[in-house]
Amino acid sequence: MPLPPLPLIPYEPLIPLFEDAHLLAFDKPSGLLCVPGRGEDKQDCLIHRVQQQWPETLLIHRLDMSTSGIVLFARNLEMQRAMSAAFAERRVHKIYEALVAGSPAEPGTDWQEIDAPILQDWPRRPRRIVDPAGKPSVTRWRVLGYVDGISRVELQPVTGRTHQLRVHLQHLGFPILGDPLYAPEPAQQFAARLMLHARLLQLSHPVSGQKLCIASNVPF
Repeated sequence: MPLPPLPLIPYEPLIPLFEDAHLLAFDKPSGLLCVPGRGEDKQDCLIHRVQQQWPETLLIHRLDMSTSGIVLFARNLEMQRAMSAAFAERRVHKIYEALVAGSPAEPGTDWQEIDAPILQDWPRRPRRIVDPAGKPSVTRWRVLGYVDGISRVELQPVTGRTHQLRVHLQHLGFPILGDPLYAPEPAQQFAARLMLHARLLQLSHPVSGQKLCIASNVPF
């Protein structure tokens, strides 16, 4: 199934969620790429917008185009290398929030874990699938609330595979609403966007060592 066309995201001056001499964090809207894609219609992206106001900025990590929330940037190459290593070594803790179809557990229950390897589904790229031959992939999750057949779920990816949260929730049988790749038609049509948001980043500042907690309001 082809991906839907990229929507037009209004351009507005960016306001950082966090800013100092070393790091910047921004709230990426759903539908905006982090980096340029292929084709003239896919050149608008978060890094280009950020660099118009902060030309020195370098990207550290990415979110899927459909996912909204916090993206962290470095203001020099040294910081980019330091923070890229922190992500790779799992020293940056990420919390997401999603709306899913169904009820995977009672609200308020303890964190649970799904450990299911993920493999690229080559015949149906860019999709991924759970497969024993895939890369180890671990997600912690818990249900925050449940109303009218929809659960609000908190997610903590332990690993960082492409589409990991989307694939794992679909594998559990509770797809994220609005997901054009992994949700069945009724769940796709329920929302005009993927209902997945990167809500929180927790890390140690690479220079000061100070504990940072960068938060973003969930827009759904």
